[in-house]
Amino acid sequence: MPSNWPDLTLALGLALVAAYIVSNLAARVVRSMLRAILPEDHEERFITGSGRAIHVFLFLIVAAALSFPALSLAGYRTRFTRDRDELMRWLLDGGLRIGLIVLLAYLTIRLGSAAARRFEREMSKGTGLEVIERTKRAQTLGRLIQRTLTVTVTIIGGLMILREFDYDIGPAVTGFGVVGVALGFGAQTLIRDLIAGFFMIAEDQVRVGDSAVVNGQGGLVEEVNLRTIVLRDEQGTVHVFANGEVKSLANMSKDFAYSVISVGVGYDDDPERVVEALHEAGASLVDDPKFKPHILEPLDVYGVDAFETDRLVVKGRIKTVPQKQWLVGRELRKRIARIFRERGIHVPAGKMMFIEREAQSGPDKRERPT
Repeated sequence: MPSNWPDLTLALGLALVAAYIVSNLAARVVRSMLRAILPEDHEERFITGSGRAIHVFLFLIVAAALSFPALSLAGYRTRFTRDRDELMRWLLDGGLRIGLIVLLAYLTIRLGSAAARRFEREMSKGTGLEVIERTKRAQTLGRLIQRTLTVTVTIIGGLMILREFDYDIGPAVTGFGVVGVALGFGAQTLIRDLIAGFFMIAEDQVRVGDSAVVNGQGGLVEEVNLRTIVLRDEQGTVHVFANGEVKSLANMSKDFAYSVISVGVGYDDDPERVVEALHEAGASLVDDPKFKPHILEPLDVYGVDAFETDRLVVKGRIKTVPQKQWLVGRELRKRIARIFRERGIHVPAGKMMFIEREAQSGPDKRERPT
């Protein structure tokens, strides 16, 4: 233990206290600025986390910068004493710049993410079908902006830090140019996917949360990226399609949807009675408070749509909000079946014919319907 340990302890203590005071004041200023930019209560966690990160970062930088002068004033010599001036210059010059680059990159990414979330919330305000569509589009654009911003800021920040360590970033920039040319010639599929994804998002063809059929595969859209579109089917299987390979895309939940009903009845039933029963089932569904918010227009019955061998086909449809057509359709079919039973309207059952043969009478055949 050095003989002047009281002076040494006092000097280091004062350096750490000064570092704490400086970093704490800076963190308070940053938190105040963030609260002015993001006044919402649900962003408090982000603001608190950012302030804590800045506090720790500045404390380490200031403590390192003040420790060496404090040790010298206390008469303690370290192995860095000879190069102390050079080390101090680097800490206060290059080291501080590197720290600021990392700090600014972190704040830029976090602020961009917070701005994207705020954009989604603003687009989600209000009521009605239009809000649902705006929310889906906002979620898709918000995720794309966050990922693009993160990649861009990370690359730029990394190049700036390399320059502070006296690395020549010229070859790296040139390398990016060469890679870009190589991508243009050798990665045409990737470029095609990116261009297709850009137009898919710009034209609002499909959004996160939509029910869609891509290349014959149906599912819920979980991600829409510049390169791929990701679906999850009803069994939970994830399907990933390259945007350039999307040959057909059917969006089943854009703006509105229809639940189409086809009912087969016997030729002995009066079609007018059947249509009346369908309207009654549709009206009872519209009047139900549980299903009314999902229905945009009452049941529209077309009438007799086709003649089949053993039945008449009556067809209609009911307009619903996106992704509720299946729920409304199932309930409507259940009510139609109940009303048909009450009114004595029968749906013809299929008949199967088979031949019964008796052992003693070879050519004698009987046919029985079942």
